[in-house]
Amino acid sequence: MITAERYHDISCGHRVVGHEGKCRFLHGHNYRIHFEIGSENLDEIGRVIDFSVIKEKLCMWLEDNYDHKFLIWEEDPMLSDLAKITADSLVIVPFNPTAENIAKHLVTQIAPIQLQGTNTTLIRCKIEETQKCSATYKL
Repeated sequence: MITAERYHDISCGHRVVGHEGKCRFLHGHNYRIHFEIGSENLDEIGRVIDFSVIKEKLCMWLEDNYDHKFLIWEEDPMLSDLAKITADSLVIVPFNPTAENIAKHLVTQIAPIQLQGTNTTLIRCKIEETQKCSATYKL
């Protein structure tokens, strides 16, 4: 398998339900999200995928759906109260929004739809919450 990689930066808020420390509070990060796209075959030019296609399909999805929004788990007890205050900035997700769960969601749920027809697969996604802290999901 041959891979191509691109990253994208967004700002996004979240809180981690059940966290024993500070992450249980409302807060945000300047996330750096790394995408590694794989394929068994190169295109006629010799690429896995054009980097601009990664930007169009995955980076712009992040911009449109997560950037400057607040990710909140559909089971978060604060959901109804936050929805009263700022419903248009909430992104209700089916998982507790840890870096690990965000990476898994992007690989297993979002990328298969976004990369349809490209003959490629998102095989790894790394979510950096800070320069020191990251989580990776790999197929």
